[in-house]
Amino acid sequence: MKAAVVVFPGSNCDRDCKVAVERSTGAAVEMVWHAETALPAGLDLIVLPGGFSYGDYLRCGAMAALSPVMAEVRKAAGRGVSVVGICNGFQVLCESGLLPGALLRNAALKYVCKPVELEIVRGDTRFTRAFRARRSALMTVGNGEGAFFADADTLARIEGEGQVVFRYADNPNGSLNDIAGLINPGGNVLGLMPHPDRAFEKELGSADGALLFQSLLEPA
Repeated sequence: MKAAVVVFPGSNCDRDCKVAVERSTGAAVEMVWHAETALPAGLDLIVLPGGFSYGDYLRCGAMAALSPVMAEVRKAAGRGVSVVGICNGFQVLCESGLLPGALLRNAALKYVCKPVELEIVRGDTRFTRAFRARRSALMTVGNGEGAFFADADTLARIEGEGQVVFRYADNPNGSLNDIAGLINPGGNVLGLMPHPDRAFEKELGSADGALLFQSLLEPA
């Protein structure tokens, strides 16, 4: 597997993601600066990492969504390449139109950083196959603006079309319908607020995040 991690000004989980993907899958991982106008050839996975792109000015992810490399990320997603946006990366996916909805300030208006239990709503996606029959996972959240929001019609469509992949067992931020992660209709773009890159080895408290990356090695 060949992967790339996009690095924005203010990304702080980019190396975490690189190491997590490498150790979980054995993939070759390249770091791609946000100002690049081309992606490496033959990518199987693109990761938009967590952090505070552009200092979270304007809206979280709004400025990063306009970075030159994002035009190529959109094209790759359109071709079916797997794209994962984690935390700030989820915000970037929503701001760029690759996923519906938006991420708002946490309900308590405080930064939340702690392990959270997740319900695996769909085990049949390209990002969850390696979980097999398991229907729960443990990962870590670390965000101040992680409350997923969408208008009533959009939320109904997301639910009706089976786009929700992960829900919080105990909602830490006020996300509507306890949504922690969702995919696009094509099933190749995933956004999630919890960090699989902080939960890919047992020494980190959980190795469940590794299964998300390993799912991409599973046959369709």
